Amino acid sequence: MSSITTQKELDEFEQLNIEKAVEWTIHTNLKTEKILTEKFIRNLHKKMYGDVWKWAGEFRRSNKNLGIPWNQIGVELKKLIDDTKYWIEHNVFKPDEIAIRFKHRIVAIHCFPNGNGRHSRLMADIIMESIFKEEIFSWNKSNMVKADETRKAYISALKNADQGDINPLIDFAKH
Repeated sequence: MSSITTQKELDEFEQLNIEKAVEWTIHTNLKTEKILTEKFIRNLHKKMYGDVWKWAGEFRRSNKNLGIPWNQIGVELKKLIDDTKYWIEHNVFKPDEIAIRFKHRIVAIHCFPNGNGRHSRLMADIIMESIFKEEIFSWNKSNMVKADETRKAYISALKNADQGDINPLIDFAKH
């Protein structure tokens, strides 16, 4: 393999790896009890980025400007998984809201050194398709890699969700 020398090349290589991961999810019989586990969450990240980063699928081991303290990742992820199972079992929210609440919380935890946004969006899509048997989100037909107006709208919707208003993020995901 030749070495990657530009951000554009890295973005393209990552996208190819992500597409292989999406293909894997399509051809794998995913059940709720398998999806909502730390093992699956790590494995999905590894499938998405394993050809790109050696540490893919491993939780970060240092604090970043985003996310919770690194040593709380396991505990907070367990809480999120348990909350999500409860939301599903008790029909606390509509399916799209459950998927987006999961997406928002896991990206806020910031489990991995990189790739958290794309990982969280794919997790939301898997929840919609495999758990609820509903259409995946369109995410404004963007992977949000480029710093453009769509990414700005996405970041704005995330910030609203951080303040407790999940609706702009749900709307963004659907359009």
